[in-house]
Amino acid sequence: MSLHEQLYQWTASQGLDATSARRLRALSGVDDPPGDPWTPLRRGAGALAAGLIGFGLILWVAANWDDFGRAMRFGLLQAALAISLIAAAALRPWRAPLALAAFLTLGGLLAFFGQTYQTGADPWQLFALWAALGLPIAWASRSDLAWTPWALVVATGIGLWMETFGGHSWRFDASTVPVHAIGFVAYGLLCAGLALRPGAASQPWAWRLAVLASVIAISGTALGGLIARDVAPQFYLGLGVMGVGLVLAWRHSEVYAMSALALSVDTLLVVGLARWMSKERLDVGGYFLIALVACGLLAGSVTLILGRLRDAEARA
Repeated sequence: MSLHEQLYQWTASQGLDATSARRLRALSGVDDPPGDPWTPLRRGAGALAAGLIGFGLILWVAANWDDFGRAMRFGLLQAALAISLIAAAALRPWRAPLALAAFLTLGGLLAFFGQTYQTGADPWQLFALWAALGLPIAWASRSDLAWTPWALVVATGIGLWMETFGGHSWRFDASTVPVHAIGFVAYGLLCAGLALRPGAASQPWAWRLAVLASVIAISGTALGGLIARDVAPQFYLGLGVMGVGLVLAWRHSEVYAMSALALSVDTLLVVGLARWMSKERLDVGGYFLIALVACGLLAGSVTLILGRLRDAEARA
């Protein structure tokens, strides 16, 4: 059955008047013009071309590495970076993939510098420098092709910073709470900054990656605090941060963030219930109760998110 037929049947079965029928038809998008297939194809081809060029350059340098001196190696990386930046500025249609190539080349240059001179810097400092120097590239490109890897670099740097200042290990106790709290705030600022950047509404993938990385990092830290010998404060801190994020996503009717945050909160609550029940010996009834609570939380979350989405569409 086609969408047109479904609309006619729904209109007849619900007894909608002409105004409501037109509203339903407009919401269905059946009269919208077809999307341009060439734009995503061009973007995909550009991203693939940039990746293949960069990969080919890496293979070529690796194959001739022993024949190059230190100056030659630096010169090749710097030349590749300069050519990518100049070409990105001059060739507007290829700006986004060339910016991606420049950003990746910048990371390779910084990594090679660190390996050559053994600066003794911590890994998070490399990622912080990479993100700082790559920010103008991503900003000028105004494309998710550059913003998405930049977001991944920043998220990785935050995680490495927490690991470094947490005693070069993932310890979950009261002494590392300030470090993890600062890291949680940094993840929140990353998501907020990407949401407020120019063109964020039309290119959401960098923001979505940042949200996903933040949820994974904060949830993992909270779970680490939960499975410690004594429940660490990180569990309650992570659960609270996820709850605050869920409220903000709910207010803005952002279904992607609501889904990720709701799944995180549900997981933390279910594992917390299992931890509490494990103080006593679990039997079949206990496992059944945990499974029942998990199913109930998941079903309730999906129902609430779908209801919120329908309300937002009705107000639009």
